[in-house]
Amino acid sequence: MSVIIQVKNLAKSYWRNKIEIPVLQDIDLEVEEGEFLTLMGPSGSGKTTLLNLIAGIDKPSSGDVLVNGTDIGKLGESLLAKWRSSNVGFVFQFYNLIPVLTAYENVELPLLLTKLSRSERKKHVEMALNIVGLGDRIHHYPKQLSGGQEQRVAIARAIVTDPVILVADEPTGDLDKTSADEILTLMERLNKEFKKTIVMVTHDPHAAERATRVVHLDKGDLVVEPS
Repeated sequence: MSVIIQVKNLAKSYWRNKIEIPVLQDIDLEVEEGEFLTLMGPSGSGKTTLLNLIAGIDKPSSGDVLVNGTDIGKLGESLLAKWRSSNVGFVFQFYNLIPVLTAYENVELPLLLTKLSRSERKKHVEMALNIVGLGDRIHHYPKQLSGGQEQRVAIARAIVTDPVILVADEPTGDLDKTSADEILTLMERLNKEFKKTIVMVTHDPHAAERATRVVHLDKGDLVVEPS
């Protein structure tokens, strides 16, 4: 397997009232193509910050983040936005669906930034919704869906562009145990059957068990467990 994510000597600090607050320090991490990696750690350990740096949502204070050979920390804002739209699928804890749009329209949103024709977009959207098991809920609005179904729509939206990596921040954090298990099973399937490289943040050891490797963060430092 080839390495798809390389994090080298990564540090990230934020400034508050002229005081520097370090969040991550001297992080080195490699993720292989097709891996399902979980980032764990207590609140404030920097796991979401690391996820955001890998996804190109944030930029490092120092060090490098390379995804599929692209040093994303060196990209300007417009190039970075374009890179994110074609390379990263995002899954968040609270779904971030637009309530006035149907499941179909929510999933189609990322494709509106592409050059795909309407018929090609339709094909991609229907395929993504079928993969997550919601082909029969295509015209439903978020309020007509359960929390687990809303998260499935969010996952369909994340995979509809066939991204290089899938990042998930506490994707089961707002779900009951049954729905959470279904979402984790779906993510496991995306990894094993569709060969998606996934980086997931969670505080739940049960969720972490689904991953192929677990990495712990503690006060900005990385502790890598053997796979």
